[in-house]
Amino acid sequence: QVQLVEAGGGLVQAGGSLRLSCAASGRTFSSYVMGWLRQAPGKEREFVAVSTWSGGTIYLADSVKGRFTISRDNAKNTVYLQMNSLKPEDTAVYYCAALVGGYRSDYYYFTDSRRYDYWGQGTQVTVSS
Repeated sequence: QVQLVEAGGGLVQAGGSLRLSCAASGRTFSSYVMGWLRQAPGKEREFVAVSTWSGGTIYLADSVKGRFTISRDNAKNTVYLQMNSLKPEDTAVYYCAALVGGYRSDYYYFTDSRRYDYWGQGTQVTVSS
């Protein structure tokens, strides 16, 4: 069983920054693929970013490229989402997710939320205009 706990959400003005963190349990965290997905009110959950175990493969959604970065510290069992130049349309509940089994290293594979095995409880990010 893997437990994921997000932190770092909050209210920020447009143009501001936030850093989300996700602490994971599990002795083999370094082997997990870690992703961030978000869900805005009335919308489907959408992919934001993903990092494979070594950080060697990272994908970002087009809507956040150049503004968000994903990183991980395997020694701390933690993955981060640094969000800069935030926009009101970034307002959503942000979820951390772990994929612990095999995978295909393909962008579209990771954008499917059904690929992920474990989920955090989510953290609210609200960007005011």
